[in-house]
Amino acid sequence: MSSERSYDLAIAGGGLAGLSLSILLASKGWRVVLFEKESYPFHKVCGEYISMESWDFLVSSGVPLADWNLPRMHELYLTSPEGKGINAPLPLGGFGISRYKLDACLADLARKAGVDIFENTIVHELKFEQGRHLIETTAGSFTSTTATACYGKKSNLDVKWKRSFLTNSISKNYVGVKYHVTASLPEGQIALHNFSGGYCGISKIENDRYCLCYLSESKNLKNNGQSIQDMERNVLLQNPELRKIWEQMTVLYDAPVTIAKINFSKKTQIEDHTLCLGDAAGMITPLCGNGMSMALHSAKIASELIDLFLHKKITRVVMETSYVKNWRREFAARLQMGRFIQSFFGNTFWSSFLIAVMKPFPVLIRTMIRKTHGEKF
Repeated sequence: MSSERSYDLAIAGGGLAGLSLSILLASKGWRVVLFEKESYPFHKVCGEYISMESWDFLVSSGVPLADWNLPRMHELYLTSPEGKGINAPLPLGGFGISRYKLDACLADLARKAGVDIFENTIVHELKFEQGRHLIETTAGSFTSTTATACYGKKSNLDVKWKRSFLTNSISKNYVGVKYHVTASLPEGQIALHNFSGGYCGISKIENDRYCLCYLSESKNLKNNGQSIQDMERNVLLQNPELRKIWEQMTVLYDAPVTIAKINFSKKTQIEDHTLCLGDAAGMITPLCGNGMSMALHSAKIASELIDLFLHKKITRVVMETSYVKNWRREFAARLQMGRFIQSFFGNTFWSSFLIAVMKPFPVLIRTMIRKTHGEKF
């Protein structure tokens, strides 16, 4: 293997976790390669709301957030499938930005930091042999001293590694659908509207647009002949609040962005000596609105340990065990709370019951929000 194909760190997946990790390590002088199956910029299914806990981290990475005049959210509006609503303040708040814009900016910053980015590249295999990672891709073969999986909700690597969450028959599968729309909606509010078998989030992003992204149990799509439009009409729009939005919004691209077979089972954070970051390590339910911050924060945690290992200040075992320990300390409770909340939401009876209980006791919803968010990092 030529030295041109040998790196200190190889990253499978170029989303928020992968790109921010690549910037952090390349800025310290390490040779970093990143593989992304798409070509920047591109749209992806995502709520496109980021907790303010991530603001300083993104700015320190070189993202000019202050110059972009991004919308800020300071209130949560939650409705039951029947349209009964409750408002609650977001203690830390958040901001809206499309992945199309943010990922493209981070990719540019990564290139400037010296990261070798291979776009339109699929990683077929990532395995550890004799102290090195061997990476087989559509762009050829590579080796690296360390490797991370940052590929998001699902990947062929999950199948290669025979990850346990794939065989969890208890977990429900979901489909995700995202639109960008124009509409007359509150600017400082992130709304979450329940419907039978799912929920829909709406919040403002840049250029006076809104991100409308929903998650639905796969059975809703199956029961409507695999037609997204029929599912929306027959299921989502039974919520009066969603029906009002649909009647007045204008969709800004021809077809929605979709993803299938999403599940929220517990995942492992290490696979074959590869550190898993972001959704690859564990997905928080979208209703908690914090997946993007968790992806960024996991990159910061991993970068510090990988840097120590590459400097030979800690062993590989210490790097891996410390990453799992730190990751779980920061995120395990949030994921558990997200799964608990999801057991209520999407269920017509229980989501209505939960909203009815919380309405006279705002402290309950503030506690729920606090338990799914972290501190600035």
